[in-house]
Amino acid sequence: MTQYLERTKQTKHEYWMNRALEQARLGLSGSEVPIGAVLVDCDSEELIAEGHNQPIEMNDPTAHAEVMVLRKAGQSRGNYRLPRTAIYVTMEPCTMCVGAIIHARVDSVIFGAREPKAGALVSQQQLVAQSCYNHSLQVLGGILEVRCSDLMQHFFKGKRRQ
Repeated sequence: MTQYLERTKQTKHEYWMNRALEQARLGLSGSEVPIGAVLVDCDSEELIAEGHNQPIEMNDPTAHAEVMVLRKAGQSRGNYRLPRTAIYVTMEPCTMCVGAIIHARVDSVIFGAREPKAGALVSQQQLVAQSCYNHSLQVLGGILEVRCSDLMQHFFKGKRRQ
């Protein structure tokens, strides 16, 4: 009941972004870049999968939060296609992750903070604006942007001090 009460005090997008932020914080314990993601069913609004960056822990350059979530969801659903879903991610996805999201047929990407160097939705490449893909995505950015951005800045300030 507590989860329901807390959820009603914030928007749907804020609720799920907070879940993604929880996942991002899990990555901090393993010295991973703190990016978290959750995948939600658009019809039932239930959580399908959640994850965080794990390339260092898994020795896998593709183990970004978004890819981890898509892998878990595909296993859970028994299908690599994930229509009628929305992915919430704390940072704007990179090229690899946008490609994976498109191929999985996710309906929407909701992100927290822009990634000015490698963001592939709005900051740099703007991949969803390309006409060559046979699937289109809805994109919404800036959800809990300050909190998402602050987590990244805090992480990298700590890295620079080391």
